[in-house]
Amino acid sequence: MVQINSIIINENKDTLVFLEKFVEENFMIMKIIGSTSLLNEGINMIKLKRPDVIFLDIPFKNNSFFEMLDQLDFKIPKIVFISDYEHDAVKAFRYNAVDFILKPIEFNNVIIAIYKVIKSIQMEQSYQDQKINNINILNTQNQSNDYVAVASLDKIELIPMAEIIFCKAEGKYTSFHIIGEKKIMSSRNLGEYSSILDPNYFFRIHHSYIINCNSYDFV
Repeated sequence: MVQINSIIINENKDTLVFLEKFVEENFMIMKIIGSTSLLNEGINMIKLKRPDVIFLDIPFKNNSFFEMLDQLDFKIPKIVFISDYEHDAVKAFRYNAVDFILKPIEFNNVIIAIYKVIKSIQMEQSYQDQKINNINILNTQNQSNDYVAVASLDKIELIPMAEIIFCKAEGKYTSFHIIGEKKIMSSRNLGEYSSILDPNYFFRIHHSYIINCNSYDFV
């Protein structure tokens, strides 16, 4: 069974206590990797720990939190809203929440929310697997043309290998640094690209870096 990592951003401690109790009894499906009552601290925690889901139980005076989420350079975690007010559900789904839980929180509602998170992740993974298969076909077809097919967060891009300055591991992602100060974030890890990029020109100098030895722009 899949275990999902969660971060709790809550103003009311009762929510955190309930979810901690839930996790004690259901540790096989969810783990809490961080909690805070501050939105800015929550964003920093999300950037550092990259959870699968965020449980939000906090009033929003503006859209700044969601604007900061949109600026993340990795896939935005799933969001589950928790609120005392039923009308907050409209706002929750406006921000693409996977689920909305109305207080008082019930065990069954948390289970359903987690199920929705897991199903959403599995559907995305299935799509990603299909996309990676298409990329492998493209890379095979373009091997002699000096292009590499890169799965960015929302599309597949064909990049001339000569324009790649270096590649950097970003957790389970890879960032491609291209001539012209362009950066493309790929949803595949660096190890997969080490077997695709032409070994005559690309060298893995560190477990986190592959450089293009022919690039005059590399510094």
